[in-house]
Amino acid sequence: MIEDIILRRSGRGMDILRKHMPENFCEKAAHALLALPKGTILLATGFYVNGFAETDGPLGTHVLSSALKKLGYHPVIVTDILCSEYFESEGLEVRYVPLDAGLLYFTDMLQRERPAGMISIERCGRNAQNDYVNMRGISIRGHTAPIDLLFDLAQELRIPAWGIGDGGNEIGMGNLKDVISENLFLSPCINKVDYLIIATVSNWGAFGLAAYLEKLAGRQVFPSYQEMRSFLKRTVALGSIDGILKTHTCTVDGFSAETEKEIVDALYDSLSI
Repeated sequence: MIEDIILRRSGRGMDILRKHMPENFCEKAAHALLALPKGTILLATGFYVNGFAETDGPLGTHVLSSALKKLGYHPVIVTDILCSEYFESEGLEVRYVPLDAGLLYFTDMLQRERPAGMISIERCGRNAQNDYVNMRGISIRGHTAPIDLLFDLAQELRIPAWGIGDGGNEIGMGNLKDVISENLFLSPCINKVDYLIIATVSNWGAFGLAAYLEKLAGRQVFPSYQEMRSFLKRTVALGSIDGILKTHTCTVDGFSAETEKEIVDALYDSLSI
């Protein structure tokens, strides 16, 4: 089961949260995504760590964007300047959000883009104290564009939204904020989404969603491990950093390349079942 694969090696409480999720939460999210009309889908990513964007998020966003493009959708990346030049060479459109953006900025964005849906992949959302914090509880507000406001507007306007996270402070984790507060001892993100995907690493959650898109659509959209590795190397060359190790290495959340390949290979194997 793909849900089992993306939650392997869980060490930050996602196994606890799973008890409060539908068993096939990722499959349900994929079904809902494929039900959207073929229009624009906004994908938000980018998480500040020590002056850089972390390696978790952009890679998963690239994988999902590529899959959606092959399925006839128009993916548009929404991020901040930390992810500068990550996506353009992949033929993807990017909207860079200023740190001082407000509701009017995002209202105008929605009027221009008219998205059929929105997806957040490892993007920090504000907590009950109206702050953006990392897993150590340290504020990163001064380095985080308020892209979560876009998802608040989506809820008001009934634009379907998906959230992928691995810790509790990401957009979408508001769906389980009470469970997170009681069990994970952190102040969770309060932003909610229609479909939440949890994973040991947010990139893996995006990989799982892309794998389900291939499985359900019957079209090859899941990229090779080599393609993923190539994108990761390029973002690291541009400054991306492992969020756990705090180094410019081609690893994600402290997991080795071998572990990531294990996950990708298992997802490939699941496509033939």
